[in-house]
Amino acid sequence: MLKREGKLRCIGVSNFSIEQMELLKPIHPIAFLEPPYSMLERKAEEGLLDYCQKNAMGVVIYSPLQQGLLTGAIKSIDDLAMDDVRRRNPMFQEPEFSANLNLARDLTPIAKKYNRSVAQLAIAWVLRKSEVTSAITGPRAPSEIEDTIKAAEWELTKEEIAAIDRLLKRRQETLSSK
Repeated sequence: MLKREGKLRCIGVSNFSIEQMELLKPIHPIAFLEPPYSMLERKAEEGLLDYCQKNAMGVVIYSPLQQGLLTGAIKSIDDLAMDDVRRRNPMFQEPEFSANLNLARDLTPIAKKYNRSVAQLAIAWVLRKSEVTSAITGPRAPSEIEDTIKAAEWELTKEEIAAIDRLLKRRQETLSSK
């Protein structure tokens, strides 16, 4: 209705599965999908990104910094207020929390090599996918906006991506062995 009235240019969906998008397709074309996507949340790679590319849909990802875990700023659970909702998130629970902090720490040398932040690296990593058209980074301060914008200018090399893939594999192996 809003589209017919000219109040919307396009329609996008958030957190939809391929099956849900297929149900919606006959009703109205979908312009974009908004899924979570980060080094730690990679379910979008299990068909969603390919589906969007094949159907000429944009992909506006959210949470590329995984609620701050991929910034390098969080060093311990004590960095979070007692009433911080992230304390209840499984990624902030052991053993996953330590594995995630170790990953952020291990990403630091790659970022520092180019005088970049870990946050910029994490954002550049999600933007490396041609299917990803933009990323919602959730800045809380003007300085965070300035920092994350620089990530869009950083095109990771194949070697950097391979190094990150090795770190992600090591993280997963660590978690699998626990």
